[in-house]
Amino acid sequence: MSSEVYKSTVYFDGLCPLRRAEIGHYGRQDTENSLRFVDVSKTTATLPVFLTQQQAMKRFHVLAGNGRLVSGATAFVDVWRRLPRWRWAARVASLPGAMTILEFGCRLCSACPADRFAAAEFSVFKYYDQQRSALCQNKL
Repeated sequence: MSSEVYKSTVYFDGLCPLRRAEIGHYGRQDTENSLRFVDVSKTTATLPVFLTQQQAMKRFHVLAGNGRLVSGATAFVDVWRRLPRWRWAARVASLPGAMTILEFGCRLCSACPADRFAAAEFSVFKYYDQQRSALCQNKL
């Protein structure tokens, strides 16, 4: 990768199929190359000293260009501000009460939504659940 300076670094759980799809979409929308994506499920992932792999696996985090680490709804809004086709969503998030609702949604889905289906024996979600659990327990 080039030594280019990025505005924000996105830390995401690459074992989650939903998160992978979402990040793939954001990557395609990033026409200004203002985001860098780090899959925290990989053992080679480089994390900031103040963010553990377990924290990053459990919640969406962004290291903003100003050095501030944000998570949850604030992290999503930071990503949306960087993507031309998503800037409208960042503006909506500035409406009164919007961040409270967004954060509630983030907390509701803080673990990959696939976790909720693992008990139903969906094979791809069951595999994800096993891999994520092992990684979060430092067994991989």
